[in-house]
Amino acid sequence: MTILGVIRSLTLLALMCTGISAYAQAPNQPDESQADRILVVKAERKLYLMRADQVLRAMDVSLGLVPEGHKQREGDFKTPEGVYRLEAKNADSDYFLSVKVSYPNEQDQAHAKVRGVDPGGQIMIHGLPNEPKHDQAHYSGWDWTDGCIAVSNSDMLDIWLLTSVETAIEIRP
Repeated sequence: MTILGVIRSLTLLALMCTGISAYAQAPNQPDESQADRILVVKAERKLYLMRADQVLRAMDVSLGLVPEGHKQREGDFKTPEGVYRLEAKNADSDYFLSVKVSYPNEQDQAHAKVRGVDPGGQIMIHGLPNEPKHDQAHYSGWDWTDGCIAVSNSDMLDIWLLTSVETAIEIRP
């Protein structure tokens, strides 16, 4: 087993010990330490965990390979813009943890239907690949995802622990 495999196994073991399953439907209990929303500002390459309009954490992000503009269709490599929510948490992801964003919403689906295209989906916030195809430097400082929002593994752990399913996420240009 590689060192990455050992780290992933230990992380998953720790998550299981705290009662988190592979797809966790975390309860929505008010908690002063929990974020009540996420704000992503694409132009800043930042993700903010927010609570009552106060920033709990600010994190650097990488976006889709074509970061400017709203996602229009499957395969355009754009990160969506708009208001969504977190749908599910996946501890058994190809990346170090992932949280699914509710893209496409009804408006996205309607716009795609008018254009006769598939809006795409599977937009996630996730950490680094569990089995990287490139060296570590490749994943920091530039946009490399297919349309997801990527953060460092330590930041992904904070997102995992400080948000719950149904947390609102706003993605701004």
